[in-house]
Amino acid sequence: MHEAPPTPSGPPTAPAEPLEHGLKQRHLTMLGLGGVIGAGLFVGSGAGIAVAGPAIVVSYLIAGALAMLVMRMLGEMSAAMPASGSFSVHAERALGRWAGFSVGWLYWFLLVVVLAVEATAAAQIAHGWVPAVEPWAWVLLFMVVFTAANLAAVKNFGEFEFWFASLKVGAIVVFLGLGVLAVFGWLPDTDPVGMTNLTGQGGFLPNGWGGVVSGVLTVVFAFGGLEVVTIAAAETDDPARAVGRAVRSAVVRILFFYVGSMLVIVTVLPWTAQQAGLSPYVKVLDSIGVPSAGQIMNIVVFVALLSALNANLYGSSRMVFSLAERGEAPRGLLKVSGGSPEKAGGVPRRAVLASVAFGFVSVLLNLLWPDTVFLYMLNSVGAVLLFVWALIAASQLRLRARLEREAPGALALRMWWFPYLTWLTLAGLLGVLVLMLTDADARPQVLWSAGATALVLLVAVGRQWREQRQRKGSALTGR
Repeated sequence: MHEAPPTPSGPPTAPAEPLEHGLKQRHLTMLGLGGVIGAGLFVGSGAGIAVAGPAIVVSYLIAGALAMLVMRMLGEMSAAMPASGSFSVHAERALGRWAGFSVGWLYWFLLVVVLAVEATAAAQIAHGWVPAVEPWAWVLLFMVVFTAANLAAVKNFGEFEFWFASLKVGAIVVFLGLGVLAVFGWLPDTDPVGMTNLTGQGGFLPNGWGGVVSGVLTVVFAFGGLEVVTIAAAETDDPARAVGRAVRSAVVRILFFYVGSMLVIVTVLPWTAQQAGLSPYVKVLDSIGVPSAGQIMNIVVFVALLSALNANLYGSSRMVFSLAERGEAPRGLLKVSGGSPEKAGGVPRRAVLASVAFGFVSVLLNLLWPDTVFLYMLNSVGAVLLFVWALIAASQLRLRARLEREAPGALALRMWWFPYLTWLTLAGLLGVLVLMLTDADARPQVLWSAGATALVLLVAVGRQWREQRQRKGSALTGR
């Protein structure tokens, strides 16, 4: 039996009704596997190949290693102290209320803004299939369907994500299988490719190590989304065990899918054949004679976008619910629907509606002013994921030492080579941010995200200062 983990310091949190424990291990495992397999991989990887060449494999290894280390740290804390607010709760326990408030609201803002991008992109694909239906109508349909799914029961979210992730994982497995057969010339009308495309066209490093670095900046954000696993773990019957198993299985397999896919792509076709904005998967499937490859990948990307929309709506609602639970968001968001007769707890419907309401605003801004207002919003969250990861690492540094001292039995999942790999991860994240500042295209994202972060920090510090003054005033009055 685990010892009780350390509890947060500070004022008491608001009492909350319990959430329903409706997620199963299979839901969490597939959420971990499919949560980061999205349009960033299927389409966005073409931009990375264009700048790094075959060495994009190394770029994915570096970015994937960073994501894997962050997830291991987050898994350690979540297994010891499961909470629907995940890293926001951990940051509050490790660094103070200002940190929990800041990282929680920044992550919520990130999810609801990106939600608009996903809904709009999915609507464009659907409009191509059914031109009679305008994109805005598709967006409305998607938002209504997934809002209903998230309002009904957490198991609905789990089932949607399970089947969405299964399709994405299945598509990549088939792609890898066909790619390997094509490399060895075992498909009809194909000849063995060998290493020609890896060593030709300028070699494995056609743009040098600078190309590898540029590739990292292009692909690192494709790994965002793994964090939702630790948020969802709080709604399973055995959170500590569930999150440990999900993290262990997800990180290695995701590296395999990402790096394996890139290796197949740059081996089957010359890297110069790829273009930013066009799916390299479609080009490979076309080259080996798969009929209707473009439409097949359109379906996969469509499912990936809807999956991400569903996951972001879920993650944002649980994050704002956790903030309300700790007194960092309006208390009205704590209302939970009645659970099923056989399960205690329910769904935070007001938190879902609050998140989807801002999501609708983001979608409207994206439809009306995509190149002005919404672009500024998108830039303001462009580097937030890196800030969140850095706070996860900083929190783990503080909490690991406290857990070893106060509740060593709670450390069911441990970070490798602590604290050295944690410090190395922090240095890597700082390095990526510095490199983004030197890149003309990425610099606005860092600056706008830094501004948004500074604004949230200012609010957090202001709230804390006001509360301290109120407590001092109450103490003086009491005297």
